[in-house]
Amino acid sequence: MSSASEPAPAPAADAGEALIEVRALTMAFGPKVVQRDLDFTIAKGEVFVIMGGSGCGKSTLMRHMIGLIPPAEGQVRYAGEDFWAAAPERRAALTRRFGVLYQSGALWSSMTLAENIALPLAEYTRLEPAVIREVASFKLALVGLAGFEDYYPAEISGGMRKRAGLARAMALDPEVLFFDEPSAGLDPITSKLLDDLILELRDSLGATIVMVTHELPQIFATADACVFLDAETKTQLATGAPTDLLASRDPKLEAFLTRGGTERAPERVAS
Repeated sequence: MSSASEPAPAPAADAGEALIEVRALTMAFGPKVVQRDLDFTIAKGEVFVIMGGSGCGKSTLMRHMIGLIPPAEGQVRYAGEDFWAAAPERRAALTRRFGVLYQSGALWSSMTLAENIALPLAEYTRLEPAVIREVASFKLALVGLAGFEDYYPAEISGGMRKRAGLARAMALDPEVLFFDEPSAGLDPITSKLLDDLILELRDSLGATIVMVTHELPQIFATADACVFLDAETKTQLATGAPTDLLASRDPKLEAFLTRGGTERAPERVAS
């Protein structure tokens, strides 16, 4: 169900081809450099994880990628188009191709779940209210919340709020979904259910997923590729599949991916 007023499209990328490119990116707040010389590519249809220790700039990088913070230097390119070199109206059109799930879910507490999902539909489409309600119900059903349209966020569990936030992120049928610490505050069982849902949505919708997380089970269960940000050197230490990064035997990567050597890395189960 395509629902958005279509922005002028960038050239489409085939599955497996580069959709997002971060090139020579430096993030800084005034003279304080957060990360420098970041350089990686995200393929269409990939689950890509931004990982690293606390305070290394993971969420800040995501904010640069979704258009909230301009880089001090470098580029973020979507299907070959330089986001930050584009005119403001073009950047606004590009951001409508993104869906974002924030750590808290960021739902409006005074609105029902259906009303929360209807917000972007009402703002960016010309759909009739009855159709918007139908689309909202469809998105909730996709995340396992059929029948919860008239519930308020305070009336459901934390895991359900995460799923409702995901339904709202998908409201405009985005090409790229960005998740900021999606499992934060969830118990292991609920977190596993969310991982399964992320993979199901990737496979069924063909969406590209960019995720900030430091949860090892989630990284090994979902990630096709990762970038590891190092707080000490203030740049990326490595990119690649999580199992490949672990096999590199780099001390920092090994310490992070095995919690300092106290546990084995989880094995990924084929979806």
